[in-house]
Amino acid sequence: MNWFNQGQNLILKALASGFLALFAVSAFGHTIEGSDASFVQGIDGPAVAPFMYLGAKHMVTGYDHLLFLVGVIFFLYRPKHIIQYVTLFAIGHSITLLFGVLADLQVNAYLIDAVIGLSIVYKAFENIDGFKRLLGFEPNTKIAVFIFGLFHGLGLATKLQEFTISDNGLVTNIISFNVGVEIGQILALSAVLILLSVWRTKASYLRHAFATNTVLMTGGFLLAGYQLSAYLLLPSV
Repeated sequence: MNWFNQGQNLILKALASGFLALFAVSAFGHTIEGSDASFVQGIDGPAVAPFMYLGAKHMVTGYDHLLFLVGVIFFLYRPKHIIQYVTLFAIGHSITLLFGVLADLQVNAYLIDAVIGLSIVYKAFENIDGFKRLLGFEPNTKIAVFIFGLFHGLGLATKLQEFTISDNGLVTNIISFNVGVEIGQILALSAVLILLSVWRTKASYLRHAFATNTVLMTGGFLLAGYQLSAYLLLPSV
């Protein structure tokens, strides 16, 4: 059976390598790097405005977080419902972002990012009534959004944990980063809501809703596949 197991491992690694080759350029497009990374590691003391800027920039360029939120608000029409769901998500990711960094909670970044990819799959699948039609039940969306918010927060925390951040002003800086994330989230969602509002006036909105969420779900699977491939082939981070 050794040859069979070895064959399975080779096939698995070949598939994983394919995912890595396809998504190596884009999968970590929202990491903190370049001058931003140098700044984070060079700070010694509170730096409220710069960390707010970094948090906002990270969220605006964080396509995985934004894709999930697009799925969340896709069929939300009333402002109060949008606020409810986005607030649940914000509370979830704020808890684990702050706790993850301040408590130095060590988690595997690839696995967390894989779950984030699957969160996109979950929301798109729910949007096309996949749970009700295929599985005969409907999950509690609010609880799910909050739980996935926790995972998204851990994903943000792993990005900051890649750097050596001074303990001097750490709490202030992490809170500032989190506030920036919320600001970036509001800016990004405002743009998405404007586009959705315009699209909802067209007959094509409902006609293409299924296809749009299918594409969203496919993107989530690809992101999750990339991260799981990286987990299998690359050293733990």
